[in-house]
Amino acid sequence: MMTETKIEMNREMIIEKSFKHANILRVTGNTGVMIVEATASYIPIEEFKAIFNYIGDSVAKEPVTKLIFDKRKLTVFHQPSMEWYFVEWKEKMFDLGLKVHRKILPTDIVFKQSVKIGRDRIKQIFPNGKYNEMDIQYADSIEEAIEK
Repeated sequence: MMTETKIEMNREMIIEKSFKHANILRVTGNTGVMIVEATASYIPIEEFKAIFNYIGDSVAKEPVTKLIFDKRKLTVFHQPSMEWYFVEWKEKMFDLGLKVHRKILPTDIVFKQSVKIGRDRIKQIFPNGKYNEMDIQYADSIEEAIEK
C-alpha cells in the first residue's frame, strides 16, 4: 500500500485513512497526535461516526494524546453530529486518555456562531459531561494546533 503524505507549514503528515469527506492524518515523528481533516463542505453523520470510531479504536490501542479537528472546509453545521461527538464519543475518549482537543474552524462567521450555539445547547442538556475536564482550544492552523 502506498503511503500518501502532505506538507503543511513544514510539517510532514501521513494520510492514514481516507473517507469520502475527510482524511485522518498522522504527524510524522509525533505518534501522539491524530488529525481529522474535513475535505468537503459537509460530513454525513454515518461517516462522521465512522471517522471518530476509527480514531477511538486507535486511541484504545496506542497512546494518542491529542486530536486536531480541521474543520476549515466545512460550511454546513450539523447539531446531531456535534451532540453525538460531545455526549458519547468524547466521554469514551476521556476514559481512554484522550483529553486534548484542538479545533480549527472555518472563517465563516455563521458557522462559528452555529458551533457556539450548539455548544451552549449541549452544556444546558449535558452540563456534567467529561468534556468540561478536557483541554479544548481553538487554533488557526495545524501548526498552531500541534504546538498549543
